[in-house]
Parts: sequence; structure tokens; C-alpha cells
Amino acid sequence: MNEKELKRLNRKQLLELLLIQIERADDLERRLEQAQEKLKSRELVQMRAGSLAEAALQLSGIFESAQEAADLYLENVQLQKGKTPQPKVQAVKHNNGKKRKKH
Repeated sequence: MNEKELKRLNRKQLLELLLIQIERADDLERRLEQAQEKLKSRELVQMRAGSLAEAALQLSGIFESAQEAADLYLENVQLQKGKTPQPKVQAVKHNNGKKRKKH
């Protein structure tokens, strides 16, 4: 609607237009709030996913260390029984990032 058409409207028509615009603005504000809540929710999900991935990596290191400890224990048990364990050539990664060959 252009300026000329607005000038031709009476007070009642102008108030009706104003009410329509207010309702529209309220609706847009409500939709904006909903979109912002969804965005916060997605950000929270992404943060949790990152935390879970980091936890999984840390657990992976713990399991590697536990496996190495179990292997060493079995080797010691076999040595005490008088059996010689078969040498393992597999490289095991330690928490400090160094690799060592198991005997």
C-alpha cells in the first residue's frame, strides 16, 4: 500500500491495519523465540556429542592400558609356571604416545 492509499483511509481502517501489524509482529517474535530455543537445543546436542567423543577416546586409552597390563600379567604367570610365553610382535601404544614392542 502506498502513501496516497494510506492517506485515504479513515481512523477505523488505520487502527485495523495497526492491529494486524501488531498481531503479525507478535507472531514473528514468537516464531523467533522458538527458533532460538531450537538453536540452543542443537548447540547443546553438539556439545554433548563432542564430550561423548572425547570420553570415548579417553576410554580407548584406558582399555589399551588395561589390555597391556593383562598381557604382562599372563606373561608373568606363564613364567612362574615354567612355561615360556610366545613373543608378541604387536606394537602397543601407550598413553604418552610412544610405541613399544612386547616380548
